[in-house]
Amino acid sequence: MSELPFSEACERNREPILAHLRSHFAGATRVLEIGSGTGQHAVHFAPALPHLLWQTSEVPGGLGPVRAWLEAQPSPNLPPPVELDVGGRWPAGPWDGAFSANTLHIMAWSAVEELFAGLARVLAPRAMVAVYGPFNYGGHTSESNRAFDAMLRARDPRSGLREADAVQALAREAALEPVADHAMPANNRLLLWRRAG
Repeated sequence: MSELPFSEACERNREPILAHLRSHFAGATRVLEIGSGTGQHAVHFAPALPHLLWQTSEVPGGLGPVRAWLEAQPSPNLPPPVELDVGGRWPAGPWDGAFSANTLHIMAWSAVEELFAGLARVLAPRAMVAVYGPFNYGGHTSESNRAFDAMLRARDPRSGLREADAVQALAREAALEPVADHAMPANNRLLLWRRAG
């Protein structure tokens, strides 16, 4: 497995995330993963959630690592990955679940806005949305997250940790109602919403 693209963070956080997805996605049948990265989350979650189809996606030009993992660890509910630029065309819905991990702090804020606007177009009524990553709360976060935020902004001034309240406001505009805000390991959070029915 060493030749595959590898994210140590994915290996560490996959079980704590899955523990929550088992209950929150229990009623889902079609989940769109936005920004699948290496694909490690997908190949771990899909076999553990066999009742649903898990659709991976990445930006144009970024599908190689996802394809590699899906070929190495295939699952009948893991179709080939699709291209998804949040500001462009989205995979046809309706989706009754959406998941994204460690993406909002990498994107420009305008892309975060486009992500939630896109969800509003493709989600089914009562769909569940789960977003994992680090967030600021009223400008406050952990020391490690402050250092991470500084590193992100030095690399790309458009990126950085997002304020949870600002993300919640975008969710409200997309008719997403808050369900939970779970504390996760390494000062991360798992934010969950349900689309209005």
